[in-house]
Amino acid sequence: MTRVLVVHHDLDTADQEVDSLRRAGYQVTECSGPSGAPRPCPVLRGQPCHLADQADVLLYDVWATGTTDSSHCLIENLREQYPTKPIVLTSPGLEPDWVEDEEEGGHVVTVLGRPSRRRLQEAIDRAIAHAPIPV
Repeated sequence: MTRVLVVHHDLDTADQEVDSLRRAGYQVTECSGPSGAPRPCPVLRGQPCHLADQADVLLYDVWATGTTDSSHCLIENLREQYPTKPIVLTSPGLEPDWVEDEEEGGHVVTVLGRPSRRRLQEAIDRAIAHAPIPV
């Protein structure tokens, strides 16, 4: 069973994504991310995250930190810390400029607009298919 970590700044949207993915057969863990966490986000400090450690796929909202610059830093740190883990980014429609740069790495897939279960599954499958092979 594929393990997915869902990190989203909007709790209602996160709950919908989590429910949808669970119904699709994924094992899902949810985190409110840096903007809602009681402690500082370890990934933003360049340290491992125990939730990300346990996931096969990382599903992050492009606004997870609340600002586009710190969200970009978060995704860059994730790619450094977890170079073989596929990342799926969700965006309500406003795609920051840096998202295209992240996709060039091959294992970052972006879902624009309201993500349905089908769209999330397709993005996760695509990200896994393009992920680097772990060393």
